[in-house]
Amino acid sequence: MHRSYDGGVMLAALTGLGLSTAAGLNAYIPLLVVGLLANLTDHVRLPEEFAWLSNGWVLAIIGVLFLAEVVLDKVPVVDSVNDMVQTVVRPASGGVVFSATEAAARLDGSDWMGANPWAGWVLGIGIALAVHVMKSAARPAVNASTAGVGAPVVSTVEDAGSLGISLIAVFLPVLVLAVVAALALLSWRVVRAVRRRRRAPGRAGYPRNIRTLSQGGDSDR
Repeated sequence: MHRSYDGGVMLAALTGLGLSTAAGLNAYIPLLVVGLLANLTDHVRLPEEFAWLSNGWVLAIIGVLFLAEVVLDKVPVVDSVNDMVQTVVRPASGGVVFSATEAAARLDGSDWMGANPWAGWVLGIGIALAVHVMKSAARPAVNASTAGVGAPVVSTVEDAGSLGISLIAVFLPVLVLAVVAALALLSWRVVRAVRRRRRAPGRAGYPRNIRTLSQGGDSDR
């Protein structure tokens, strides 16, 4: 089915937005979703420059990297080191999936993306990097406030979110804006809750006040 110019660009942009957001949470899930769908179905069509993404060997390598990510991201302290490495990988993944979507839009008859090939890379990298920074900043606070117990739970939620957003971006792109807005709101609430817990009386300030009073009493004697 041939899409109109505006409709093709809009749906391609929404799909790219969703996949890049998912890449910020887990670099490999959106790559696997796009690659497997292109390899096994006709729902995702990749042009020649992105045909490598549906190659069986490439998908196998991405799958191994995904399994390593699943394990490393659930171990406290190790997850922070992994986030440092992923500072390059996740934005790169976001650029790839957004650009692949941009190329697919050209197949649907959209000319704007074809005339501006840099746009997909810039947008994908920027979106994935922003999500990655938010994730990396929140994880140490979650680990500290839960003594590391929250790491595997939060990581599992992030993986599930990445998969869900990827599938929505491909099959129901009109819902992407609502999903991304909900993710931003949830992240903001989690960060606020963690900060409130860390600042709660009885953790840092309360014992210091007791020590000060006891020192004052000793000096009076």
